[in-house]
Amino acid sequence: MKALHLSPGFEPTDAKPILFDSFIFKGGEPHIKLHLSADEACTPEPVLITQRVTNSSDFMLLLLATDALRRAGYEHLSLLLPYFPAARQDRLMMLGEPLSVRVYTDLINAQQYERVWVYDPHSDVTPALLNRVQVLTNQSFVEQVLIQFNRETTCLISPDAGALKKIHKLATALGGVPVVVCDKERDVKTGHLTGFRVFADDLSGKQCLIVDDICDGGGTFIGIAAELRKLNPASISLAVSHGIFSRGLQPLTDALDHVYTTDSFSSLSANEAFTQVELKNLISL
Repeated sequence: MKALHLSPGFEPTDAKPILFDSFIFKGGEPHIKLHLSADEACTPEPVLITQRVTNSSDFMLLLLATDALRRAGYEHLSLLLPYFPAARQDRLMMLGEPLSVRVYTDLINAQQYERVWVYDPHSDVTPALLNRVQVLTNQSFVEQVLIQFNRETTCLISPDAGALKKIHKLATALGGVPVVVCDKERDVKTGHLTGFRVFADDLSGKQCLIVDDICDGGGTFIGIAAELRKLNPASISLAVSHGIFSRGLQPLTDALDHVYTTDSFSSLSANEAFTQVELKNLISL
């Protein structure tokens, strides 16, 4: 097998890499040039494409790379797309909005990949819309995080109702780790968060690990942490599969004892309050 790693530093396979150059034209269009010799064309060898999608140019580069491989004769293409773009836009909240996740899944399906791997998707909607999809769960990531914890005093925190189904399934897979349920209210028009609640009476001595798929600005986790502090836990940490951190890490590390994430969205430097786990060490395709 060969691999086309479109994201530098994100190489979760030992397959032979296909080298390339990419750049942005002055008109704003991304472009790619694969380094292929004549004897590499029209080969039946399968290719795995990997890409972090942090903006629309990343996604467009993926589509262009797929076309370039097809035109070079590669027929057996698979895709690893750890962070699936627009996965949070999986339902229509207000009139006039697009169903964004459907737009992206339609574009992916049109490429006719033999397999599409997605890491910890936001909801069941994304895999339901994708053809030939394989979901990679966050279990191995959370297991690695829990090495730092005393399992006898640890509880998993579900930050809202949307995460509850996944976190109960995770807790069972981890051997029955206790789960504490939280909730919040969000204004769908403004995105403003209010009404944070923790459905527990006392967490004295507990190591609380909030688990979720995505951290964007972090307002949910900061609000939940403030409510958890009132119940006297020993510590409060956060484990998120996809760390966007659009407002930076500082607000989160000020509110939490530690933040854990993978490199599915970007590569960041570790510090005493932040740990990033390499996804290539967590998944097996």
